[in-house]
Amino acid sequence: MRLSIKGSALATGIIWAGCVLLVGIVNLAAPSYGGVFLQMASSIYPGFHNTHHFLDVLIGTGYALVDGGIGGAILAWLYNCFAREAKQAS
Repeated sequence: MRLSIKGSALATGIIWAGCVLLVGIVNLAAPSYGGVFLQMASSIYPGFHNTHHFLDVLIGTGYALVDGGIGGAILAWLYNCFAREAKQAS
């Protein structure tokens, strides 16, 4: 069975972006929530800063969408490569 690279990229991108968006929005309402997580994200994504502004949350969400999509595409591609080799070996 092969995985859809496009489907995996979209799914993981949306899930990761949703996580960053949710934590960012909750952090705007309760600044003690998710601070370390957002600091980690701001250390990875250039231009994203945990400054308690909604625009920064949207910037981080955009980066997470692209990052998650690339990660999901790589994961599906690797899975398909390994599944093909396992099928040929048997």
